[in-house]
Amino acid sequence: MKLTDAVIKAKTKGLQTLAKETGKPQKLPDGAGLYLLFTPAGSRSWNGKYRVAGKEKRATYGLYPETTLAQARERHKDARKLLAEGVDPAEKKKADKRAAKLAAANSFEAVTRAWLAERQPSVSVSTHTHTLGRMQNDVFPWLGKRPITEIDAPEILAVLKRIDARGARYCAHKVRAEIGMAFRYGIRQGHCKSDPARDLIGAIPAHVTKNFASITEPAKVGELLRAFDSFNGTYPVACALKLAPLLFVRPGELRQAEWVQIDLDRGEWRYTASKTNTEHLVPLSRQAVAILRDLQALTGGGQYVFPGRNKNGKPMSEAAVNVALRRLGYDTQADITGHGFRAMARTILHEELGQKPEVIEHQLAHAVPDNLGRAYNRTKFIKERQAMMQIWADYLDALKVGGNVVPLTRSL
Repeated sequence: MKLTDAVIKAKTKGLQTLAKETGKPQKLPDGAGLYLLFTPAGSRSWNGKYRVAGKEKRATYGLYPETTLAQARERHKDARKLLAEGVDPAEKKKADKRAAKLAAANSFEAVTRAWLAERQPSVSVSTHTHTLGRMQNDVFPWLGKRPITEIDAPEILAVLKRIDARGARYCAHKVRAEIGMAFRYGIRQGHCKSDPARDLIGAIPAHVTKNFASITEPAKVGELLRAFDSFNGTYPVACALKLAPLLFVRPGELRQAEWVQIDLDRGEWRYTASKTNTEHLVPLSRQAVAILRDLQALTGGGQYVFPGRNKNGKPMSEAAVNVALRRLGYDTQADITGHGFRAMARTILHEELGQKPEVIEHQLAHAVPDNLGRAYNRTKFIKERQAMMQIWADYLDALKVGGNVVPLTRSL
């Protein structure tokens, strides 16, 4: 007799009780080998009985009531069709599971995450976080589940155009390069054989680079430094504002500075430059040491020189210095930005104070090889850099008070 939902509901309690009392599964047949199985543990599942080469086997179609009677009958019907074609339903199900597992491991998202994990130790936390964020927001929703071997250039281009359409052209170019790196990792690992992103070089119009806003006129620099004294935000941010022009390091390096990296007695700050991943040394002027000693009384017990306001073990936010500049009335798009202090120092140190370009470039931690092709050396020009950093700090002090600053011409 064919089952109905009413029959199942009427017999469920009795069969479940019998299965529990006897310790043996109980069957409620529907016909043609399909039945509802009640186990001593209390589960109910749809099963189909069939024979292959004279051997009885069983296929499972799902739990009841999640899988309805109608759905179980349809799945059993499909299994019988496979049998008629000489295919074992149970073996096909296992093969499908293996294929799905392999496809998941070979998906673009899986391969990309493996590449990111491999690269993570060699890049900054910020670089890893930003790349992962771009993938999660702009790429994975459209390409993540696709087998990496099936993704072609037009699919990637659609992703890039979607990013470019919202006005993020620079991001679109970054994403193309990062997708290419993921594919090249996949090639090395045997997941795919080519990089379709390579064919898209130039497919998105070139990004027009806009220099960071900066102030390079000495008189206006003096005005800026005087404005710092009127900042009424938190003390760590006020100190970061004052140290930014003195040290002219990258904003991310300043905000992530750790006390363990700083030797105030020697007047040195040693850390790994984020852009070049090289060891860098910043000589600290007397003025910088004085600011840091005052700040040490407040934040010296923690890891970061400039801790976040939430006291969550993280440094202050990336936007803190720029927000402070805007509160002081400066336009961070047109006037000055946290990164602009580097251009300020580079320009004035060379044009006004006559410092050697190669010494300035080393202090900026730029990876410019010397004439023998040797890479950046953190201690090269160190005595000249120590002297330069003190000259620079004294010069900024003079600009701040509005003094008559006489440019120092270097001797040839």
